[in-house]
Amino acid sequence: MIYSAFALVMAICPTFLNLYWLEVLNNIGLYAVLGLSLNFILGHTGLFHMGHAAFFAVGAYVTAILNTTFQIPVIWLLPLSGAAAALFAALVARPIIHLRGDYLLIVTIGIVEIVRIALINNIFGLTGGANGIFGISRPDLFGLTISRPNYFFYYIWIFLAVSVFLFRKLEDSRFGRALNYIKEDELAAEGNGINTSHYKLIAFVIGAFWAGMVGNIYASKMTIISPESFTFWESVLYFTIVILGGSGSIPGVILGAFLIVGLPEIFREFASARMLIFGAAMVAMMIFRPAGILPPIPRKYNLEKLKKGDFRL
Repeated sequence: MIYSAFALVMAICPTFLNLYWLEVLNNIGLYAVLGLSLNFILGHTGLFHMGHAAFFAVGAYVTAILNTTFQIPVIWLLPLSGAAAALFAALVARPIIHLRGDYLLIVTIGIVEIVRIALINNIFGLTGGANGIFGISRPDLFGLTISRPNYFFYYIWIFLAVSVFLFRKLEDSRFGRALNYIKEDELAAEGNGINTSHYKLIAFVIGAFWAGMVGNIYASKMTIISPESFTFWESVLYFTIVILGGSGSIPGVILGAFLIVGLPEIFREFASARMLIFGAAMVAMMIFRPAGILPPIPRKYNLEKLKKGDFRL
């Protein structure tokens, strides 16, 4: 019911919002999907990962290079950009997946910095260096070129709705429950026969796949990308969205995106003090709501089914 009401309100937004606020909502939508993809790694699996901007960058640059060099339609590159980010995640995460807590956090920070420096140095002569890549095409869908902010609004938010649906299904699946066990007690999960390294690696790959697809949408929306769009600060924002909204909570992540991206725009007229107000609000939230504004609802199991060996929700 809540999702339906929210979808109805968002569907009519373009009819009464100006172009500026449509662009703000478009950015909120992109950050919400990036938050959901990180939430699958951080919120559901409990992996302290702060290099998510690297996967976002891989998806965006794969789209930009293939589109500008070979004129492949951007919409066709959507799954390919996700697959490239997922492959990159599998390669970089495999040697470090056994790390825990702060150690994994530090290594993932290094990954995003390595990617950014490689892009600036025009790796293989493909990334355009500090200037980036220009002239990326707009996506064409059913003969319609998505170029206006209101078109991108529906494109981004429908993609977000599909992402929410799929992540919700993953969350309730056997795989999602296994990730939850790993987050709560990795040692106990291993004792119950769960291959924790395997599951954590798959979580990384799935999160990266989604981040790569968002990179495709971002590249086609901006038509120009550069390394400055994929800094460590971007990863901090995604991390903050998940933690502030509620780690492991899909509605919490969406609310977190509204707060992190939307609040600074609402207080833009108080330019000299808006970040101070925003920072104070975040500190207050962490003191009074340390689990996030909308923490996940605890899972409920039927004890009678558990006694019979049926572990389904």
